[in-house]
Amino acid sequence: MNPTPFPRRAALVGAVLILAIGSAIGLLTQTGAGSWYQSLIRPDATPPSWVFGVVWPILYILIGAAGGIVWSVRQHPARRRALFWFVLQLALNFAWTPVFFGLEQIALGLGVILALNVAAIVATIRMGRVSPLAARLMLPYLVWIGYAAVLNFRIWQLNPALPTFA
Repeated sequence: MNPTPFPRRAALVGAVLILAIGSAIGLLTQTGAGSWYQSLIRPDATPPSWVFGVVWPILYILIGAAGGIVWSVRQHPARRRALFWFVLQLALNFAWTPVFFGLEQIALGLGVILALNVAAIVATIRMGRVSPLAARLMLPYLVWIGYAAVLNFRIWQLNPALPTFA
C-alpha cells in the first residue's frame, strides 16, 4: 500500500492565502504607539509588540498549510466536518482582532477568543482524523491562542472601568 503523497501545492496555497488574509487584518488594526491598546493596563506576561509580528505569520503559515492538506484529501469521509470546524475557527480568529482592537471591546473579544479556542480544538481533532500531520501543524496555534485567551481575560480583569459594549 502506497502512502498518500504530501499535498505540497494545497499546503502552499492554503498557507499563502491565510497568511495574506490574517496579515491584512492585522495591518488594518492599529495597536502601536498612541493606540487605545497601549493605554490599557496589561498583565506582566504580555509579550513585547514585536513578538506578535513574528509569531502570527508563522502560525498563519502553519494553519494555512494544515487547512490545505485537509482540503486536498478529497475522498476522506471526515474531510467535510474537519473543514467546517477549520473554517469556523478561522472566521473567529479573523473576527477577534477587529472586535478587540477595532471596536475596543475587551469583554466581547474574550467571548470571541474563548469560542475560537473551542472551535480550534475541535477543528484540530477533526483534522487529525483526516491527516495527523495537519493536526500536528495546528498545535503551536492552539498553545498561542490559549495564551492569548489568558491575556485577554487578564486585560479584562485589570481594566474594569472600561465600558463593556459600545
